[in-house]
Amino acid sequence: MIKFDIITIFPEIFSSYFGKSILKRAQENELIKIGVHDLRKFSIDKHKKVDDKAYGGGPGMVLKIEPIVRAIGSILKLKVKSKKLKVKSRVILFSTRGKKFNNKIAEKLVKYDQLILICGRYEGVDERVAKYIADEEISIGEYVLTGGEIPAMVLVDAVSRHIPGVLGKQESLEEIKGSYPVYTRPEVFEMRNKNLRVPKVLLSGDHKKIEEWREKFH
Repeated sequence: MIKFDIITIFPEIFSSYFGKSILKRAQENELIKIGVHDLRKFSIDKHKKVDDKAYGGGPGMVLKIEPIVRAIGSILKLKVKSKKLKVKSRVILFSTRGKKFNNKIAEKLVKYDQLILICGRYEGVDERVAKYIADEEISIGEYVLTGGEIPAMVLVDAVSRHIPGVLGKQESLEEIKGSYPVYTRPEVFEMRNKNLRVPKVLLSGDHKKIEEWREKFH
């Protein structure tokens, strides 16, 4: 089982996505565990403030290092139930300056017991988190989002599907079966005075020819 611990100021964002379909079943079957932690709960400010103005000026607010360190400390204390149990953890900060997330990184991360994911917001996160707290910074693409919550969902989804049993059958992995066009009923669909047909080879029942046709798209 992999435990995903997500640190965010918007914990309610995750309930819908993680509470449906494959990821819901993976949690019910104890293949993965997802914990969402509200960063504001680790603030000592009476107003539960977790951000402040940037030194040197500039627009926007910056997430502070103190509540993030407290959140990670709390998560790490809770993770081990037995002193004999060694849990392999990795702390990840989502950042536009991070390495680009891909399938190789997902395959590497699936080997960990616990992934702690820090979701940035506003102008960013105090750089000391990246330098001294996170094990690595990850970006999911060459674009800018309003926060790290969507990247966290992407990472959880991409890593989880590599865990045996999450997809039901390992051969369902696109990395194994390859990527190719798929069709289902009806055999003919009429649209704008055109008959859109399923390729004849897929209706032939000749598995060798079907495999050859699919290999053209690899």
